[in-house]
Amino acid sequence: MSRTILVVDDEPAIVQIARDYLERAGFRVVTAGDGPTALRLARTERPALLVLDLMLPGMDGLDVTRTLRQDPATRTLPIIMLTARVEESDRLIGLELGADDYITKPFSPRELVARVRAVLRRSEGAGAPAGPIQLGALSIDLERRSVRRDGVPVELTATEFDLLAVLAREPGRPFTRSQLLDLVYDVSYSGYDRTVDAHIKNLRRKLEPEPGAPRYILTVYGVGYKFAEPDTR
Repeated sequence: MSRTILVVDDEPAIVQIARDYLERAGFRVVTAGDGPTALRLARTERPALLVLDLMLPGMDGLDVTRTLRQDPATRTLPIIMLTARVEESDRLIGLELGADDYITKPFSPRELVARVRAVLRRSEGAGAPAGPIQLGALSIDLERRSVRRDGVPVELTATEFDLLAVLAREPGRPFTRSQLLDLVYDVSYSGYDRTVDAHIKNLRRKLEPEPGAPRYILTVYGVGYKFAEPDTR
């Protein structure tokens, strides 16, 4: 059965070209042109992934993302955000709210299909090796793509989990932002280093007892980030 992609944009031409290319790639596509309809379809159609425009009538893409991330039924729904805005702050807000990726308009429809496939692979855990990782109160199960802190499940987006997994597999090794982008995004990515910073901020908020004084995901000044070693706690 084909996986469903929900495409949300108020520009019919963009919706049509996205639908055409995604359907040719083997996906079932449902569409919406405003925020409230997007929320309704996200809950009723249970899509595998949401392609969401930032500027929408009724409720913008940021509010849609915020609402979906607060609902247990849609909290982990993968989201690719479409934006015509060029300001870095707009993209960062979307990522910090839990979007997995973003594409800036105008975009190549082939790139959209590649990004959709890449995010779906991450969300489905393709190629994830088995083996739990334990550091203090934090437990990361790579096979089941699950995380617990003090025994309590922590819900992460696909991108957040993959970023955490890359760091946690090699505790103590510093990774540059560029290395993390290359390792986490398995398609050609035209993003920028602060994309990683936004996802790290989300991870710390969800995992760290005190996000301002992290124990698990440490900043390596002048380099990037690393996962703490057991003997550094």
